[in-house]
Amino acid sequence: MTDFLPLLDRYRALLEAVDGWFARSQQRAGDEIRCGKGCAACCRGLFDITLLDAALLQQGVARLSPGLQKEVRERARQRLPELERRWPGFSHPYLLNHLPAAEWTEMPEQDMTPCALLGADGACLAYAFRPMVCRLHGLPHIDISGEVFDETWCTLNFSATDPLTRRDLRWEFRRVFGQEIDLFRQFARQCTGAPHDELDTFIPTALLIDFSRAEWPRKESA
Repeated sequence: MTDFLPLLDRYRALLEAVDGWFARSQQRAGDEIRCGKGCAACCRGLFDITLLDAALLQQGVARLSPGLQKEVRERARQRLPELERRWPGFSHPYLLNHLPAAEWTEMPEQDMTPCALLGADGACLAYAFRPMVCRLHGLPHIDISGEVFDETWCTLNFSATDPLTRRDLRWEFRRVFGQEIDLFRQFARQCTGAPHDELDTFIPTALLIDFSRAEWPRKESA
């Protein structure tokens, strides 16, 4: 994993820029945004994340106490039987891209299983290392040009206004997402030896990947 450290450091810097946008949005919208410490309404179910996010999460988990690391990984393992029943053959390194996209990009809303990284106090145990999706969730993503990347938002937010009309919440999403893709391609080439554009897993299975022993696909995913 040490070979990935320079790329992971660059990715963390990009994620911190995302955090900056979110914090500015909270300041501008005030009480219209409910997201914050103590709210874990979205920290449940199965989120798909990139392999780059998975490596970053593992870096964060490695900083926990041995007891907490064991607890987190055990909670992650508890989800495996369900996933193996849903997709026979789903196995290490737990990549989703060979599965029909509609089966893993649209997960059931009724899945209330807490995230394996959610602490007893409702806070993320690897907050500084959390994936991109966790940092973006809750607000729409509209580029400063007006291009819409995601027009959804958490139903707990914006009860009195329409955030899609608020220009002060827009940001340089095209540039940032482009940088994310570029970093992922570099990571994929270094990790797998092939220039993959997309390799995804779920948050719990991300914690179970052994990057040093994984058998990676050697060509572009379909």
